[in-house]
This record gives sequence, structure tokens and C-alpha cells, in this order.
Amino acid sequence: MAGIRVLIADDHAILREGIRALLQLAGDIEVVGEAADGRQAVDACIRLEPDVVLIDVAMPGLGGLEATMEIRRLCPRARVLVLTQYEDREYVSRFLRAGVSGYVLKKTAGADLASAIRAVYRGGLVLDPEIARDAVAAPRDVDAVANDPYEMLTDREKQVLKLVAEGRANKEIADLLGVTVKTAMSHREHLMQKLDLHSRTDVIKFAVRRGVIQM
Repeated sequence: MAGIRVLIADDHAILREGIRALLQLAGDIEVVGEAADGRQAVDACIRLEPDVVLIDVAMPGLGGLEATMEIRRLCPRARVLVLTQYEDREYVSRFLRAGVSGYVLKKTAGADLASAIRAVYRGGLVLDPEIARDAVAAPRDVDAVANDPYEMLTDREKQVLKLVAEGRANKEIADLLGVTVKTAMSHREHLMQKLDLHSRTDVIKFAVRRGVIQM
């Protein structure tokens, strides 16, 4: 039987090596590639066509959420499993709305990681027990989500918001997203209009307040 093809996306080489070594113990899982940032993860997913993408939240360039949006758009067959240290409810909600198949914490994954990969490969949803308790204890109000200015942005605008808040120039944003500079500038203008922001400082403040970036 063919193994489950896995792509590991994390900016820490030692952690990628550790995950690879751990998964090698599972006879039905094959690590087909690694990525050190979000852009690499998207490109590798297109090239390697993995069954499951293990992805971290905080990565250079395209972050985990922004890369996930691209992967879901360009590689819809691939299941995305978040493996991270971040257990903030807002992060979990955003990733789930982006269509990930699981969210597990590095501190508790360990030997259960292979089982989580198998579960999402079969079409299941895997949540770390701590995350699951949080989600059940305090579900977000549907109307509040629908009226949230951040949620009114398109996926591309959310990607651009993060990159602008990080201080990226229009050319760099265009290169990271694989679009023209004119298109990047247009997304930036639209998101600022939707959020009623008038400067990069306003964008940074909004992104920090909403947990889009960490200071």
C-alpha cells in the first residue's frame, strides 16, 4: 500500500529533522519534502502533491495562515494539519475557517502525530484536546464573525494585510504572492478602505490588536 505523502513546513530545521525522524518510524507515512517558509510550502505543495501538509503558524514571508489559504486554493486535494506552539483561540478559529483538517500543539503531539496524520488523511478533523475544550466552552457568535471587519476581507486581502503590517514593500508582497505589483497595491488599497485605515501605522495597530502579527 502506498504511504501517506507528507510535506513538513516549519522555519526551524532541527524541528523538521525531528518530525521527519519521528514519522520514519511509521511504516505508512512518507515525508516527501520540507519547506522553511510559507512561500516554499505553497511551491512545494504544487510540485510534490502531498496528501497532508504539516504547517506551523509563525513563519517568514507568508505565515502559516496565509500559506494555508494559498494551499487550499491551489492544492485542494491536500489536507492541512497545523502543528504549532500557539494555542490562542483566535488562531484556531481562523485556521478552521480557512479549511484546515486539524490543529495540534507541538508540546503534546509526540507519538500521536502519526495518528493525527492518518486521521486527517482519512478525512477526519483532529483538534488537540486543549484546543477542543476551548472551542466547545466558548464558541464564537456567528453574527459577530459575520460582522467582523477582518472577516469581510478576502483571503488575498488578509494575506496582504499581514505582509503590509510586517513592513513589506509592494514589490516584495507581489513576489511573495505571485502577483503583479499593481495587483498587490490594489489589494492593499481595498483592505484599507474596508477597514477604514489610512496609513501603514493604522494597519500595524489593527494587525497587532487582532493578533494577525506578534510584536
